[in-house]
Amino acid sequence: MSSIESALEIIRRGTQEILLEEELLVRLSTGKPLCVKAGFDPTAPDLHLGHTVLLNKMRQFQDLGHEVTFLIGDFTGMIGDPSGKNETRPPLTREQVAENANTYRQQVFKVLDPDKTKITFNSTWLDKLTTVDMIKLASTYTVARMLERDDFHKRYTGGHAIAIHEFLYPLLMGYDSVAMHADVELGGTDQKFNLLMGRELQKHHNQKPQTVIMMPLLVGLDGVKKMSKSLGNYIGINEPAKDIFGKIMSLSDNTMWEYFELLSFRPIAEIRRFKHETEQGLNPRDVKFLLAEEIVERFHNRDEAKLAHESFVSQFQQGVIPEELDEIYLDAGAEGMLIANIIKAAGLTASTSDALRMLQQGAVKIDGERVSDKNLLLKSGNTIVLQVGKRRFARVIMG
Repeated sequence: MSSIESALEIIRRGTQEILLEEELLVRLSTGKPLCVKAGFDPTAPDLHLGHTVLLNKMRQFQDLGHEVTFLIGDFTGMIGDPSGKNETRPPLTREQVAENANTYRQQVFKVLDPDKTKITFNSTWLDKLTTVDMIKLASTYTVARMLERDDFHKRYTGGHAIAIHEFLYPLLMGYDSVAMHADVELGGTDQKFNLLMGRELQKHHNQKPQTVIMMPLLVGLDGVKKMSKSLGNYIGINEPAKDIFGKIMSLSDNTMWEYFELLSFRPIAEIRRFKHETEQGLNPRDVKFLLAEEIVERFHNRDEAKLAHESFVSQFQQGVIPEELDEIYLDAGAEGMLIANIIKAAGLTASTSDALRMLQQGAVKIDGERVSDKNLLLKSGNTIVLQVGKRRFARVIMG
């Protein structure tokens, strides 16, 4: 296998689509380092594992010897990316964006090589655009073409408002590629319209259009919807080691393989071997341990990864109650509270019906003893350690 073919195999790993791969092949054949960019709008203060899918691909390009830029969209972040939104996003202030951007700078080097990473803010060039420049930029695309974009089309046909400034977002994001003379831009599959806009604007400015590499959106802990803080199905890269380890161990066996492909740095051949061995009878839990340790080590260190593993085994496989528990104070009232209501009020299930189901399944313990009586009533003055399933604990104080 030639060095170019080997590089392509690494670049293809986990990608959803490459536009256009033949153009990328030509660029790679020159032997010159490519200008690779990925943009992140700092609309929230912390990064989660979903963000690291792009960071991992950036790291692969770094290891292949290319020039990688982590582009912070401090200007576009004030507009807000309308991708996938059914309503206009509230704008952020420059101060909010700057504060969030600062945390991004602190977090990205847990994946990227700090000696090989360039951090750039798109306000560097977008702040300099005059009103005339903005009008010229807006003139490069028609409203009809904008409305071909799926989310804009749905909002328009559904009678939902689209603010004029939202049309500017993809144009400004595309202009980033012009300003940077990008060879390659990375983004999620939900960014296809914006990424292709970069190619169009580069052509308009007589530049060679960038290759677009789209990565799939990492599903969250529910195994269904994309990882998102707003959905509560995320794993933050700044979370404690034990929390990251436990959340990864909670993944379904099927979801685990997607995480291996998109997040692990292990060779593809090794992951395929793991999958084959599980099909032959190896417990998927043992493979999941390896994934959890790898992710925790990346964002903490090897010692904490080992401790998180040991804690998980002790707590969730041997039934040991953790030393540190959230304390929940509940008002039992004069008549007391039914156990299902307590479970829900303590935040250990999403609903009372979920709590009743867990009771029926024998998945509820009080002070280490299994309970299943849905009519169990606890009154004021009781303090209990409540456990639901293997991972959810709380010390409940009945007032």
